[in-house]
Amino acid sequence: MNTPHRHYHRLAWAAVLLAACVIVFGGFVRLSHAGLSCPDWPTCYGKATWPKHVEEIAVANEAFPQRAVEVGKAWREQFHRHIAALLGLLVLGLAAMSARLRQRGLLQVLGACALVAVSIPLYMKQHYAASAVLTLLGELILIRAAWRWDNSDFARIGVIMLAVIIVQATLGLWTVTWLLKPVVVMAHLLGGLTMLSLLVWTAWRATPRHEMVAGGADRLRRLVIVGLALVAAQIALGGWTTANYASLACGTDFPTCSGQWWPETDFAEGFVLWRGIGVDYEGGVLDGAARNAIHLSHRLFALLVLGHLGVLIWRMMRTPGLAGWGAGLGVVLAGQIALGISNIVFGLPLAVATAHLAGAALMLFLLVSLLARLRSPRAA
Repeated sequence: MNTPHRHYHRLAWAAVLLAACVIVFGGFVRLSHAGLSCPDWPTCYGKATWPKHVEEIAVANEAFPQRAVEVGKAWREQFHRHIAALLGLLVLGLAAMSARLRQRGLLQVLGACALVAVSIPLYMKQHYAASAVLTLLGELILIRAAWRWDNSDFARIGVIMLAVIIVQATLGLWTVTWLLKPVVVMAHLLGGLTMLSLLVWTAWRATPRHEMVAGGADRLRRLVIVGLALVAAQIALGGWTTANYASLACGTDFPTCSGQWWPETDFAEGFVLWRGIGVDYEGGVLDGAARNAIHLSHRLFALLVLGHLGVLIWRMMRTPGLAGWGAGLGVVLAGQIALGISNIVFGLPLAVATAHLAGAALMLFLLVSLLARLRSPRAA
């Protein structure tokens, strides 16, 4: 693959670092119950920052009587939006770099972004239909470009990442306006980790001499792909658990649940994805049996992930040149298990819960890195 600019990989690595910060800080915002601390979007109580002074807080409380200002929470939510917007600019830079060599490529990228940019003030003025149409048109332009272009110069992956981050912004909007609807919260988490994975893959592939040649690499790559799918499913279950406030469904009891190996469960109710619009999901709406079902699903699926990654780590430890990567993945896996158990036993401490999310992002980083770098001697 040919990089479109000599600093392309540096910009990509900067975006990787920022994406990781956005994900971890977003988890901190969510876990500290600050996700609805700004009732409007993209402003916070009508401000580009957030209300700080007594006069500003009084005005904000009068304008938004449904949610009183909590400065300690509002700054977290709005700061998260600002760093996410900065990430969007970095991704736009990557897309523009790669698209400028294509016929009318830069025009398509900037035109799509202009449509999305115009949709934001329309949304703020409550022209919701017009805003949605413009956003959809921008996405269609990017999807069409991704369909027509190849990835020899990172043009395809560039516009795909730009399309993903626009979807992420939309999910962030819906997270607020749909009052922490669990399916949106889970999708927002998965979208952020998808963005991180795409950026990691791009950064490695754009980095000179990135390949790791190893015997049996093709078999290892297949194991990595399955591992990625399992980890993604486990992250989705974890997102569903936290979005439904089921992290402590079993109390602080481990390995049993509320003193039982199998308490009352309701899987049908626990995994209803759509419950309509207008319900305030802050604090959760499910009963104990439904939350037990969600929580136990996350625990049990972790065993499947542990088994598969254990095989992958064992294979890597036996492959010359990959023992360090295998050991690193093993340390992260052990840390994730310890953090998951600690979340339960110690009653979901904010620092531990945030570290658990960071560990999931680090595990994805390692798996995507392996997928991007591993090559068999024949392929190399």
